[in-house]
Amino acid sequence: MNPRLTDIAQSISAAFSSALHGAQNIGTQAAGRAGSARGLLIATAAVGAVGYFLWTHPPVQNVARGDVAIRTNQLTGSVGEFRDGTLMALPGLHEVRAFSLRDQVYQPTDSSKANGPAPFQSIEGMSLGVDLTVRYALDPSKITALSKTLPDDIAGQVLQPAVQGVIYKVFTRYTVREIFSSKRAEIQQIIEAELKTKLAADGILLRAVQMGKVDLPEDYRRGMDNLLSEELATEKMRYTLALKEKRVKETELDAQAEKVRRETNAQAAASEQVIAAKAQEEAMKHVLPFKQKQIEQRLLEAEAQKQAHIRSAEGNAQARRIEAVGEADSRQKLADAEAYRLDRVGKINSEQMAREGVLISRHPLLIQKTMADKLSDKITVIIAPPSTSGGFIAAGLLGGSTQAKAGRPAEETNGKEAE
Repeated sequence: MNPRLTDIAQSISAAFSSALHGAQNIGTQAAGRAGSARGLLIATAAVGAVGYFLWTHPPVQNVARGDVAIRTNQLTGSVGEFRDGTLMALPGLHEVRAFSLRDQVYQPTDSSKANGPAPFQSIEGMSLGVDLTVRYALDPSKITALSKTLPDDIAGQVLQPAVQGVIYKVFTRYTVREIFSSKRAEIQQIIEAELKTKLAADGILLRAVQMGKVDLPEDYRRGMDNLLSEELATEKMRYTLALKEKRVKETELDAQAEKVRRETNAQAAASEQVIAAKAQEEAMKHVLPFKQKQIEQRLLEAEAQKQAHIRSAEGNAQARRIEAVGEADSRQKLADAEAYRLDRVGKINSEQMAREGVLISRHPLLIQKTMADKLSDKITVIIAPPSTSGGFIAAGLLGGSTQAKAGRPAEETNGKEAE
């Protein structure tokens, strides 16, 4: 059987035994005074009263999940701890207190505003509000020992004084600016460390302390905004100068790297030239004999070409001599032929001139005809006999002399008249 159920049964049995024993004592006394009937009536009434009391004050209580119940026996002073489930608690004999073991949150709302009822104070004496959240839980190992001393309102009577005592003291060590920004994490750690030790003595486990929004006075906030703006400008300038300095260093490093790169390239180029010179020197050992052979070959080729040119020139000269002799013979033969031709032509011309002289002596007008034939095809020649009277040669043609018409017929020859 469950030990808890056994305890409940034993508690019920002890309660009824006590009630019956009291009823019997009352009945015995009544029997001694008024008789047994009256004693029975009183006993019945006593039992009914006890039943009614148990009905209105049930001896069984439930413990919720996540809670712990501490039952104290007021007669013996013994203390028992019960977790989720049921327990027997007789009225008048047992006192039961339930505590929650779950994590709980406490927020001092009066101190969250700078103009609130209970603002915090900085080292300068300025009021400020801080949105604090304290997460805590009861220590299960100390709940039994401290159940008699812990008040019902643990948050209001234990946690709140401890939190205010620690936080007010810590905030007075720092300036508003440190609380607002620079020392925020440090302040949170100090509050956590001091508050954890102080709450542990009361059986409370501190889980965490969170600092939220910091509410500053309006005037101070405006001044801080201006100061922050100036600080941001100063910080920006500092970063700008640092950036420019880094750029200068970067430029110097780039120049140094470029210098090293050039030196390295120069050394590499010099090494390459040295290697190339050595390779060229090594190659010249093989090239020079080859060049010498090429020179000898070219000399031999030039000598052979010279001999070929000489032979070719001799052949050309011999051919030209032969051609000259042949041409001289040919010209001599041509000259003989021309002399023969001229001789023959001269003889022919002489004979013809002789014949023409005879003909002209017989016919004098042939002179004019011959001259007209020799002039041009555009001259018209009229051949007429000479005038006997010594006049114009063509007077007979123009009708100047009738005697010429009658006595001497004119011969007309159509020719060509010069234009």
